[in-house]
Amino acid sequence: MKTQEKYLQELKQWLYDTADVPLEEMSSFFANRLDSYEEHMSAWEKSYKLFAEEIPPECQKILDLGCGTGLELDKIWQRKPDVEVTGVDLFKYDFENERWDAVISFESFHHFLPERKKELYSKIYGSVKMGGVFILGDYIACCDEEEELLRDAYLKRRNQSDIPDDCFVHFDIPLTMEHEKALLEEAGFTVEKILDEDAAIIVCRKGGK
Repeated sequence: MKTQEKYLQELKQWLYDTADVPLEEMSSFFANRLDSYEEHMSAWEKSYKLFAEEIPPECQKILDLGCGTGLELDKIWQRKPDVEVTGVDLFKYDFENERWDAVISFESFHHFLPERKKELYSKIYGSVKMGGVFILGDYIACCDEEEELLRDAYLKRRNQSDIPDDCFVHFDIPLTMEHEKALLEEAGFTVEKILDEDAAIIVCRKGGK
């Protein structure tokens, strides 16, 4: 098993080696890799299963944020074939008020800075029915150093390329679990469960204890 020290060394080397590689706009990034996307994401098979198991049995309406090709939905529909799902790819959506029994997102939010996450989590909280859940599956930074390294590199590369603030680009900027939980709780959610498989799965409830 790779040590944290070894991982951080490799991360620093990768950031150095790719320092001159321009950031790609998000939709272009995925369009250029569409043929290999599902094969790449199949590595999360165990996490998809755990993710689906956390959908409440009474859930009827789900909003899936950053759905991509919807691979995470296969396991959900196997368990709940009648559930109604609305998939939104790049979050340009009116979340509406208390419409959803559950909002879910798998491997998408690690592309957002904390300030944007805070805004999105507040919107998600408002859109979930009282007693409903937000289930987040995502990358988590191993420590503050990883979080800071990636954020600094992301901001530096955006600045060097003079990328507008409203341009959504592909670059991983995950938070530590401590910081992720803090943002979710600040939005009003109660964090009920954290499952640590290939991806971390965080189960949050609106109106929890």
